[in-house]
Amino acid sequence: MGVGIRDIVKSQEITFQDMDNKIIAIDAYNIIYQFLSSIRQRNGQLLEDSQGRVTSHLSGLLYRNARLIENGIKPAYVFDGAPDIMKEGTLEKRKERKERAEEDYEKALERGDLEEARTKAQQTSRISAEIEESSKELLDLLGIPCIQAPAEGEAQAAHMVKKGDAWAVGGQDYDSLLFGAPRLVKNLTITGKRKMPGSQRYKEIRPELMVLEDILNELDIDREQLIDIGILCGTDYNQGVKGIGPKRGLKYIKKFEDLEGVLEEKDKDVNNYQAIRNIFLEPKVKDDYSLKFKNELGDVKSFLCHERDFSESRVGSALEKIRDGFKKREQTSLSSF
Repeated sequence: MGVGIRDIVKSQEITFQDMDNKIIAIDAYNIIYQFLSSIRQRNGQLLEDSQGRVTSHLSGLLYRNARLIENGIKPAYVFDGAPDIMKEGTLEKRKERKERAEEDYEKALERGDLEEARTKAQQTSRISAEIEESSKELLDLLGIPCIQAPAEGEAQAAHMVKKGDAWAVGGQDYDSLLFGAPRLVKNLTITGKRKMPGSQRYKEIRPELMVLEDILNELDIDREQLIDIGILCGTDYNQGVKGIGPKRGLKYIKKFEDLEGVLEEKDKDVNNYQAIRNIFLEPKVKDDYSLKFKNELGDVKSFLCHERDFSESRVGSALEKIRDGFKKREQTSLSSF
């Protein structure tokens, strides 16, 4: 779900060229869920190899990273650790939604409504241990570093950007801004057109950059107040206050200064709000990580083509793009001396 502050957070379009030779700390679960949702057969089923193993995520990781590396970007993937106990309610609700979507998917198949079946199937995506491990194995073969976060991946990614080890967080949710990420890039792995939910219309999608300092200056608030707005709207750790969206939340916070002032004035309550604040202000992160980028490939063809039935020609084409990116990276490194 993420935090619901989209309507008050402005962004600017950014190109791949603007991110040339920059490290982007990508929220791994976020992008893998995207691939599991979007890369499916016409009837909604995931892509699988001859052994019944899911391969949709591997297809997405290969071709998206080929494009990123070809364009000079250095992607690093941050994987979630153990979720905070306060997130259990959100996770349980997500599980229930997936179960309902699975039931609706089966009914749509029985009716022969493939469009509805695909829509419902997209809502059932789960990251299994095998999907996570195969993702990490492929990324390692592509020379891309993986970082295991102690808790929230977005918190760890934000920490890496704050330290200056990465230039921006790459993800679709706004949580990393509440975790203090100086920069967030959305749509990093989405280019071209995206189908709008529930219609046949498509929307043009381009990468967007959000700079935390600019956002706070424009809204005339500080980061703690932004966190309070997020709590009022709802986060992965609380449902929010009924009737308060981001614009009204901003208005109330600016008028009453903080969450306590809003709750007192409106006679509302948010359970454990101070604990939720602390999750964003003092998240569990680590400094023991490596951002070593390899300029050589492992045996990707064996992993994808021989073991998982990928097309050798298509994989070969993607690997050529990556090799071109490696050459560009080496030339950039040499020219910096």
